[in-house]
Amino acid sequence: MEHSRIAVAGSSGLIGSALVRSLTADGHEVVRLVRRAPRSKDEARWDPESKSVDAAGLAGCDAVVNLAGANVGSRRWTEAYKAKLRSGRVLGTAALAEAIAALRPEERPRVFVNGSAIGYYGETGERTVDESSPAGQGFLPSLVVDWEGAAAPAQEAGVRTAFARTGLVVARDGGAWGRLFPLFKAGLGGRMGNGRQYWSFVSLHDEVAAIRHLIDTDGLTGPFNVTAPQPLTNREITEAMGRVLHRPTLFTVPAPVLRAVLGEMAGDVLGSQRVLPKRLLESGFTFAFPEIEGAVRAAAR
Repeated sequence: MEHSRIAVAGSSGLIGSALVRSLTADGHEVVRLVRRAPRSKDEARWDPESKSVDAAGLAGCDAVVNLAGANVGSRRWTEAYKAKLRSGRVLGTAALAEAIAALRPEERPRVFVNGSAIGYYGETGERTVDESSPAGQGFLPSLVVDWEGAAAPAQEAGVRTAFARTGLVVARDGGAWGRLFPLFKAGLGGRMGNGRQYWSFVSLHDEVAAIRHLIDTDGLTGPFNVTAPQPLTNREITEAMGRVLHRPTLFTVPAPVLRAVLGEMAGDVLGSQRVLPKRLLESGFTFAFPEIEGAVRAAAR
């Protein structure tokens, strides 16, 4: 990709901050969308709840990337927090999509990459799913359906739109995996529940590379599962974490304890999602860390 101007919402999050570092390191101009008053020329104001976006921050951008939204795994899913999860994603996507559509055609980005999640598929058990599979049942699947649907104004305006359905990101300093690393390093890691549930993971490096692939590759539209090609069970991942970090993995967290502590969110930890990145691989993307041990080593550096 030549030198480009790219707007990023959610630039302070785990994935967003890594994406911004990657883009700026390669000489691209990044406009960070922020919810406060801008403090520098590379920032533009937006307010997802009121659907307010500084159009000047988007005009003339080659791409807009939306990674904004409250962390799904940061706290117990109360009804109030579920409403926050929904509003941040659905209203934020709608705000950006409508702002893009309102630009003059010559000012619109050529591509809109919107964050999404493999939560779309719900519980899959041992069954593998790809982008052709239907949505599941429950809170997360319904959230993702509405989240992706909110991008319709940009699509209808003729802007190429792709959805990065992200799995569990293997990273040391954020997301769900950021909570696992300290436990395993302390020798307190272990399987969760019966350990037979599939976790579809992706290294942070590959997550950023996949988003950039969706930006750069003409013709890529619709959903793309951003998960490593070999989803593993929680037990297999636990064993790999122990091997890489040279720690025992003797502890287990029984399912009833997880449900008592996490409430409805425990279903996301105990549930099984065996997701394959079929469309991403077909589009020519190559994973740098297709296996769990490599992903964990990369995160532990």
